[in-house]
Amino acid sequence: MDEADASASSRRFMWITPDRVLYVGLIGAPSMRTMGSVNVYVAQQGSIRVRVEGGDWHKTELAVLPPYTPHQVTAEARLIHVLQIEAETVDLAALPTPLTRCGAVHAPSFVEQVRRQQAGLCAGGRGLDLRSMDFDTVFFGGALAPRLIDARIRQVVDGIKRDPSAPMSAQDCARSVHLSFSRFLHLFKQEVGAPFRSFRSWKRARSLLHHVNRDANLAHVALDTGYPDSTHFSHSIRQVYGLKPSDIFAGSRRLAIYAPAPRNAAASVPSADSTPPTLRAARSSFSAP
Repeated sequence: MDEADASASSRRFMWITPDRVLYVGLIGAPSMRTMGSVNVYVAQQGSIRVRVEGGDWHKTELAVLPPYTPHQVTAEARLIHVLQIEAETVDLAALPTPLTRCGAVHAPSFVEQVRRQQAGLCAGGRGLDLRSMDFDTVFFGGALAPRLIDARIRQVVDGIKRDPSAPMSAQDCARSVHLSFSRFLHLFKQEVGAPFRSFRSWKRARSLLHHVNRDANLAHVALDTGYPDSTHFSHSIRQVYGLKPSDIFAGSRRLAIYAPAPRNAAASVPSADSTPPTLRAARSSFSAP
C-alpha cells in the first residue's frame, strides 16, 4: 500500500442514505449489539472477531449478521468498515451469496471490493459527490432485489422512516390503514420481518447517526430523536449499538458524515438542495485521525 492509499484507508467517514450506511471508523467496545439492518463487517486490515448470540468467537475478514441478531465484534486494526442494509428494503433470500450467511464468512473477493471502493471514496476528499453515486452499484455491482410489502404496511413503514421521532403508536397506525389492531400487528411482522415496536425502535436509533459528530447536548439529542428522557435514550441506544450515547459521540468527533439532513433537524441543518456535495462533511473534514 502506497502513502496515498494508506492515508485514504485511515480516514473516518460515514455515508448515510435512507436505506444504506457505509461506516468507516472506530468499532468501540465489544459489547452485545442488536441492529435492525443486515450488518456487514469488513476488516480494514488483518482480521476481525465475531461472536453471535453469546456463542464462540470466530476470526475472519468478513462477518455478516442478519437483522435483529445479537452479536459482538472486535477488530485488530483501529478502524473497521461496516455496511448496513435496511432489511425492509430487500428480499433477504435474494441477497448476494456472502450476505445470506450468518457470522464469519469467507469471501475474499467481496472483502477486496469493499476495501477498494472505500479507498476510492476517501480519495475523493472534499470534492466527493455522493449524490451521483448509487450505493448498491458501488458495493454490490447493481441494485439489490427489493422486498415486496403490502401497500398498507408500506404506508406505515414509509411514515416511520420519514419521521422516526414522531410519537406514532401501533393503534394510530392500524387506524390510519383501516385495520384492526391485532390484524395490523400480525400483518406488519409478516410483511416487514420484525414486530412493529422493534422496527420503530430501530429506526429511531438509526436516526441518531445524523447527530453523532455534532457538539450537541445529549439531552437535546434525545428529545430531537423521539426519546422521552435521557435515561430511556441511553438504555435504548446501548441495547442497539452496545455503547453509551456519550461514547458514540466521543468516538465520532473526527467522523465526516455524508447525508441529507434528517427531517427533525431540517431547521438547523441546510438541505441537500442548497448545500455543496460534501454536505455535513465540511466541518468534520477528511483528515486522518
